[in-house]
Amino acid sequence: MTAGEAPERPRVWLLSAYRADSHRAWADGLVRSQSGVDWARRELPGRFFRWRIRGNPLSWLGGLPEDRPDLILATSMVDLATLRGLNPRLARVPAYYYFHENQFAYPVSPRQVKSVEPQMVQLYGALAAQRLLFNSAFNRDSFLSGVRTLLRKMPDAVPGGIVEALAARAAVLPVPVEPLPPGQRDPRLILWNHRWEYDKRPDLFADAMLALHRRGADFRLALLGARPEPAPEPLRRLRQALPERIVADGRVDRAEYRHLLARAGVVVSTAEHEFQGLAMLEAVSAGACPLAPDALCYPEQYPPAHRYPGGDHRALVERLYGWLRDGPPPAPDVSGWLAPRLEPAWRALLTPPFEDD
Repeated sequence: MTAGEAPERPRVWLLSAYRADSHRAWADGLVRSQSGVDWARRELPGRFFRWRIRGNPLSWLGGLPEDRPDLILATSMVDLATLRGLNPRLARVPAYYYFHENQFAYPVSPRQVKSVEPQMVQLYGALAAQRLLFNSAFNRDSFLSGVRTLLRKMPDAVPGGIVEALAARAAVLPVPVEPLPPGQRDPRLILWNHRWEYDKRPDLFADAMLALHRRGADFRLALLGARPEPAPEPLRRLRQALPERIVADGRVDRAEYRHLLARAGVVVSTAEHEFQGLAMLEAVSAGACPLAPDALCYPEQYPPAHRYPGGDHRALVERLYGWLRDGPPPAPDVSGWLAPRLEPAWRALLTPPFEDD
């Protein structure tokens, strides 16, 4: 490089084996915000989970870029150990492994067969990486605890020091959330902006809304988030019992979504799985008051006044009833989870030299 010449941008492969909502937001935002990187992206659709987590090296066989990157940034859905084995030219390339979630703390659907294989993929991937990055301390700690528990169950020939070695490589670096401007607030508008899936416990949310209705509380509902077809039972119950209270129902375009988040007085989570909670953070950044379980990633984000005992239907109803009667408290400060604070840390991570063995 000569004087006055711009430094060469590092070549980074971004590998995401499951382009679902949060993975897509992370990848798109990272590429958009980190223009000092020469990106090469390989992503697979967010469907067929069991096949994706085990089959991605095969899906990418012969389809990876021909160059040798300076760094591989792979999500924990990528079978990194197998990928390196099938592509020997990548054996010495530094790799950072990003955990949106970990399979040790992910609840199994009633329709799924419990299997240790997704956990082993992530364990081997972590061992094959130079750095492990997690979107929350809860994600990091539950992964390390899960690895420790799994290894204790193995019958023999388990070397010592694995958890300690992984912990030494681990750091917390959340997905940056783009802050949303506040709007004309409706303190009685309760927002649900999560997937209508078993791990988000929409049944508990529906029970709470129906209980508030029976107690005569005055409120409105914005029912957002992806939902399967036909509509899940909790959503059908709300539509049938509270049609006059529902002001929005379904996936909306980005402009309308931002508008509803800016209006909402309260945003509720009933999740039994959440590693960062991007949907909640978006709403809180716009000024909505969060009410979330006192578990998972939420104690890192919200003070006790904004948490209730997870799974406790009565506690959820009582807190909401009080907020609807007296007005919700101010939204807490979540600036530490937003893009202006986090993007410089991501920039530093993606600036050479990169860690290797």
